[in-house]
Amino acid sequence: MKKISIALITLTLLAACSEKESKTNLHLTGNIKGLKKGTLYVQRVVDTTLVAIDTITIDGNAAFESDLDLKSPEMLYLFLDRGVSNSLDNNVMFFAEPGKINIETSLDAYISDAKITGSKNNDLYEEYQKVNIRFRDENLNLIEKKFKAIKSNNTKTIDSISAKQEGNIKRKYLYATNFAINNKNFEVAPYIALSEIYDINIKYLDTIQKSMTPKVAQSLYGKKLTEYIASIKNQK
Repeated sequence: MKKISIALITLTLLAACSEKESKTNLHLTGNIKGLKKGTLYVQRVVDTTLVAIDTITIDGNAAFESDLDLKSPEMLYLFLDRGVSNSLDNNVMFFAEPGKINIETSLDAYISDAKITGSKNNDLYEEYQKVNIRFRDENLNLIEKKFKAIKSNNTKTIDSISAKQEGNIKRKYLYATNFAINNKNFEVAPYIALSEIYDINIKYLDTIQKSMTPKVAQSLYGKKLTEYIASIKNQK
């Protein structure tokens, strides 16, 4: 009888351990070169607000790790509280997905030095941003030129620059749409639609939504995109 009881207790403990282990599906590791002391917060967006889902204390060892539970791939943020600085260079965004992800960076250039590996969605998002940054830089350049034209009251130049700005925006939106459609198998597709071109003509959002694979359509951002499109249509 005692042997049976011990066996039952052992099985119960094993089941409990298995259940506990199954609650996490993302193992996050990394290293921040030069950081001796500080606090890291892994954050996610909840109702437009960043909310910490894990806290990591750094005290002497710049390496860190965290085990997280992801219901679906999503954009997370690794916020560094330096303790002695209010630097704006303190929040690395990364597209998290189940598996193993590693973030290597430095204290001096926390965002620009960040190297993220282990996430296909993040690889694609970085690929997208390399081109998207060109559109942003071009727009900033045009804004500067337009400002000078306004100061000199050069109407012809102002109109010309305005036309170039519209063309730049159209190219940016077309690129984002095509990128999302071409990567319909990944959750980054609906994320880009929601974060970059939410105000584009509804027919383009519709095209992205209909191109998503069933897996992506049932993801966090896939569902949000479907809901967003439905809300726009209901307003008409």
